[in-house]
Amino acid sequence: QVQLVESGGGLVQAGGSLRLSCTNSGMVFSINGMGWYRQPPGKQRELVATITKDGTTNYADSAKGRFTISRDNAKKTVFLQMNSLKPEDTAVYYCNAQIRRWIGVPESDYWGQGTLVSVSS
Repeated sequence: QVQLVESGGGLVQAGGSLRLSCTNSGMVFSINGMGWYRQPPGKQRELVATITKDGTTNYADSAKGRFTISRDNAKKTVFLQMNSLKPEDTAVYYCNAQIRRWIGVPESDYWGQGTLVSVSS
């Protein structure tokens, strides 16, 4: 069974840093795009950053210059390094991955359970 397990969230002061990790714990055929999304309190889920299998990245404007997404394909893990955190970065952060479970079947979207990031002013 595919399971994305996130870690690294917590409480940090404004200006601080956190590093989120997300690992696929199940056996799969391949993992294509991976990414991070977040859902601030009372708001809809939004894109933070994505990364393709070959390392091409894309960032939301709010993340550019402060966040860095990376991945380790051998370990089936995606990371999000967050620096210069602001109170408005407070949200539940979700990992996402496009996974093909078996050869010959289409890719599907999978989501982690979410990890809370709280930034105090």
